[in-house]
Amino acid sequence: MTVHAIRKEPMTTDMQETLRRRAQLTRPDYIAYIPSSWDESAYDRVNEHFLTFDGPDGSLMAIWTQEFILPGKGNINHTIFSRSDDEGVTWAPPKVVAGPKSVDDPAHMTSWAFPLVSKSGRIYVIYNRHTGVVGWIRFHTGGMAGIYSDDCGATWSEPQEIAMPRSPYDDPTGIIPPEWIVWQKPMRDLSGGYFVGYSHWVNRAVATLKEVKDWTEIESVVEFMRFVNVDADPQPRDLDIRYSPPERALRVPHRMHPLLSITQEPSLVRLPDDRLFCVMRTCSGYMWWSQSADDGETWCSPRPLLHRDFGLPMLNPVASDPIYALSEPGRYVLFYHNNIGGPAAGGTMDAMPREPVYISLGECRPGADQPVWFSQPKLFMATEGIAPDSVTRSLGDTKAGSLSMYSSFTNRNGVDVLWYPDSKFFLLG
Repeated sequence: MTVHAIRKEPMTTDMQETLRRRAQLTRPDYIAYIPSSWDESAYDRVNEHFLTFDGPDGSLMAIWTQEFILPGKGNINHTIFSRSDDEGVTWAPPKVVAGPKSVDDPAHMTSWAFPLVSKSGRIYVIYNRHTGVVGWIRFHTGGMAGIYSDDCGATWSEPQEIAMPRSPYDDPTGIIPPEWIVWQKPMRDLSGGYFVGYSHWVNRAVATLKEVKDWTEIESVVEFMRFVNVDADPQPRDLDIRYSPPERALRVPHRMHPLLSITQEPSLVRLPDDRLFCVMRTCSGYMWWSQSADDGETWCSPRPLLHRDFGLPMLNPVASDPIYALSEPGRYVLFYHNNIGGPAAGGTMDAMPREPVYISLGECRPGADQPVWFSQPKLFMATEGIAPDSVTRSLGDTKAGSLSMYSSFTNRNGVDVLWYPDSKFFLLG
């Protein structure tokens, strides 16, 4: 079933043309998805967490989270799959593969899905499955579940729950599920499994702050999970997932509350000497980093991300700051907003503004304290507050154009492509 199947009314020609023009604002080379409407009538307005990956048949595939609003039920997420057979020039109509498939579907909400592809070609899609019990934030709260396809996404299995271990960061009673998000594609580890970092929010009962001014004060740590037996093609429930020890979680102090950890959205790259380098968003006004010399088993204490050893910190609000490896070994690109967040930067909160996006080139310096050094920021793209309906709004307006980098990156046939959501609406490359 395609998302378009649950529209209330057909899109007008004028709306189609307005959306096509607006989609070109950030000068994309590829257009993966344009929603049917800029209002809520089409149930496809919000699109984010756009993870593109290599399909087992040589195609380019994508998984993303789409949100729609139901009267009386609020915001609902489900998981979308699509594929391209011409390197992203055109895309197949998207299909709902997990979560509610229609407005009256009672299926549990699914969010923040990520792919794992086995050597035989089985595609797993793993996601956060909300069951109705809410912790700090509804979209974060849920267990783990997954589906798989053995025919390159033509058909999918029924969902299966995947057990998660009890953590000291979770509800001590076990009533409230964990709050967690994997936000980037897992990478192959040196043993042939998959490895990824994730954000883990601390349950109110054990958090440093029991009441917060907004979500940027909800305590969080960065942890890691390793999928060991994907290539054995187990059922999702039988995936062997090994979690990093909770006592070794990465923590970064909040700029106003030093005992409060706020760190999320770890982004990983492998260095030429096989070390792992991790960049994280924080609430300090700048990014932080850590590294592992043993394929993610242990990590150094996080520290501020500088342009170079003894250089200046690289500024960012509580917003996504992905780092990706280029095709050329030892070179990387980092996307970020180059501001400290909050009122001092023109934001309404510490997570804003998320506009514009800057880019820095990173180069591996094996003997340095910080093993990747970065160039000065260069403006990469901006919406200037122009919303999907082409109306210019202030950056404090929730409907204004923005560039939250819930993105992914592909290196195919010598071509490096950033795939990103524009205003959590258009999906572009």
